[in-house]
Order: sequence, then C-alpha cells, then structure tokens
Amino acid sequence: MPVKTTRNQWIVLGGLILFCLAVGAIGGGASASAIDGWYRTLAKPVWNPPDWVFGPVWTVLYIMMAVAAWLVWKTGDRVRPAMVLFFVQLALNLAWTFIFFSAQSPGLALIEITFLWLAVLFTMLAFFGRQTTAGWLFVPYLAWVSFAAALNFAIWWMN
Repeated sequence: MPVKTTRNQWIVLGGLILFCLAVGAIGGGASASAIDGWYRTLAKPVWNPPDWVFGPVWTVLYIMMAVAAWLVWKTGDRVRPAMVLFFVQLALNLAWTFIFFSAQSPGLALIEITFLWLAVLFTMLAFFGRQTTAGWLFVPYLAWVSFAAALNFAIWWMN
C-alpha cells in the first residue's frame, strides 16, 4: 500500500468529497425535470418535506459519507471490503434516483431502496469495524435513507 503522506491524505479527502458531490449532482440533474413535472402530480403524505430540504440534506450527507470513507481509507491495510461496500452503496444511491425520477417507477424504486438501505447498513457496520467516527458519520445517512424508504413506500401506496 502506498505511503499515506499528509499531502496524499488531503488529496484523497478532496477527491472523495468531489466524487460524492458529483454523484449528488448527477442525481440532481436526473431528477430536476421530473420534480417540476411528474413528481408534482403525485399524491404525497402530509409529512413529505418541501422540495428545498432535499438539496441541503443530501449535500451534508454526501460530505459526511466522503469524510467517513476517508477516515476508513486512512486506517491502512485491509480497507478494501469496506471501501467496496462504500462504492456499492453510492452506486445504489444514484440508481434509486434514476429509477424513481427518470423511470418514474416508485414501485421499482421501493425494491431498489431496500437494497440501498442494506448496503448503507453493511457499509456503516464495516466502517464501525475499521474506524468508529466513520461508522457514526453513516448513522444520519442510514436514518435519512430509512425516511426516504418510508416516503417512497407512501408515495407508491398513494399512487
């Protein structure tokens, strides 16, 4: 494994933050037209947050995810399984956006978010096993995905 100099560590942190925010930006771009069109026509539960809440929440969560991954990466050897889980959950995160908004399929998105929730849980547990703070940084993300799953279910049920 390459030496993790202080300079390299900050480059990796910056890269992880940029990568996670890019995933968020791609998802935001994929959902923008559907939010202004199809999504507005759906019946939603009264506890559905206003649209403006999602952007700031996801931005903070993506940064927290990146920092968590960086903390795990910094621990050294045998981080590959945890990092693979990290990138799998990130891919599932992006896939949900395309399934729900681009494909306009809340039912299929509900199935997919179950896999996302499990991937986030397994990533969080793997991160706890490598670096405690990294695990804790995933707790709000798991809570938000749990909320998103409940919201996804409610939208599917109501429509």
